[in-house]
Amino acid sequence: MYDNGESVVEDDKEALKWYRKAAEQGNVYAQNNLGVMYDKGIEDVVEDDKEALKWYQKAAEQGYANAQNNLAVMYDRGGKGVAEDDKEALKWYRKAAEQGYADAQYTLGWRYANGKGFLEDDKEAIKWFRKAAEQGNIYAQNNLAVMYDN
Repeated sequence: MYDNGESVVEDDKEALKWYRKAAEQGNVYAQNNLGVMYDKGIEDVVEDDKEALKWYQKAAEQGYANAQNNLAVMYDRGGKGVAEDDKEALKWYRKAAEQGYADAQYTLGWRYANGKGFLEDDKEAIKWFRKAAEQGNIYAQNNLAVMYDN
């Protein structure tokens, strides 16, 4: 509510406080949302990659696909306090993709198509692009069309 200003005045510090309370009790949604706030440095919240990584990791380890994808993105791009780690990125993209998370499926497809992290494999690329495309991911739909066109 405080995060989006629903029925209350938007207040990022108040949102952070309540996300933290829920996150510390193991709520995966709050852990992921806390990670997002630190990852993006929203309004009154100072960007902190180490804190973002910590909270994404907690939610990801509990099986929350959105957090698994967010964690993979952090390892994929590297950044302040987080070393780029292709192996970790692939591990978390795969976990999210196997749960049906379309963005992770698209990314796995792209990585197979471009040989990033493992050997190029058009069959695997098509498999993951198709899964994401069937869920409406427009980038996967386009890349799938390109693969069939070539």
